[in-house]
Amino acid sequence: MKMRKLGNTDFEITPVGFGTWAIGGEWVYGWGPQDDADSVAAIVRAVNLGINWIDTAAAYGLGHSEEICARAFNELGSSRKPYIFTKCSLVWDSEGRIGHSLRSDSIRREAEASLRRLKVDAIDLYQIHWPSFPPGNPDDPDIEEGWSTLAELQKEGKVRHIGVSNFSVAQLKRIHRLAPVSSLQPPYSMLMRGIEDEILPFCEANNIGVIVYSPMHNGLLSGSMTRERVQNLPENDWRRRNPAFIEPALTKNLEVAEVLKAIGVRHGRTAGEVAIAWTLRLSAVTGAIVGGRSPKQVEGFAGALEFRLTPEEIDEIDAVLPAPLPFQV
Repeated sequence: MKMRKLGNTDFEITPVGFGTWAIGGEWVYGWGPQDDADSVAAIVRAVNLGINWIDTAAAYGLGHSEEICARAFNELGSSRKPYIFTKCSLVWDSEGRIGHSLRSDSIRREAEASLRRLKVDAIDLYQIHWPSFPPGNPDDPDIEEGWSTLAELQKEGKVRHIGVSNFSVAQLKRIHRLAPVSSLQPPYSMLMRGIEDEILPFCEANNIGVIVYSPMHNGLLSGSMTRERVQNLPENDWRRRNPAFIEPALTKNLEVAEVLKAIGVRHGRTAGEVAIAWTLRLSAVTGAIVGGRSPKQVEGFAGALEFRLTPEEIDEIDAVLPAPLPFQV
């Protein structure tokens, strides 16, 4: 398997990483009920299949995903522990209401809490989760303060490298002059292609690694999603509010998934592996974050570690893609 250097870091990472958003359990941006034993088993299976980095966040399940990661790392043992990437800036109150802070004291509290939950001495990659929240709000005025705090944590040895998630080029420029940005984590899939024109070229020119999330568009392009399954998503599954899962977009998106299935059949791959490979076709994309809620789901996408599309297959896919939807959370 060909490894990829992550931006200006010394990390050589696999093309696919394991994402833990969906294993956080039930919270305001959750994916419905989740069995913790399945979550631990999914992480262990991912590492056993060769994946060497895990992406999580303090907010996923209000700390729960980080705790699940620690359980999985304990099962794996110190010699097989993957890189751990986590995030800050989304905070919550006693009622589980999500807020946002990039103040230095808040980030330091978050970092210490993440270190405790993950049971590690240092976080391999610490990222600002959002520049503002909810998405679309004006920029948080404390972006520079937050980024400077991450740089201080790096100097102190509490985090090894620092990056951001969901930042625009303008926001990247604001912080890059204070301390180099190691990585950016943006959403990217066949249905959400807004990073192609400006963000990817900027990152490539400035040696910023790009680890994209939702390459299967939250499971919609996995090949296992059906109209019936969408209709039966739990009421507390955030995808029920996602425009891609609602008509008139749903029908077209499921048709795209059928094309991916057909291409996958030629290679003995799943539609999801085709969707992931499509995001990895660009040199500016270092890796793709893919979530799994069980070992079986991990086995359904692990082939994307090495599978790549031909130029003809990329053209075949591009010919059927709808106009991309705006990012929604």
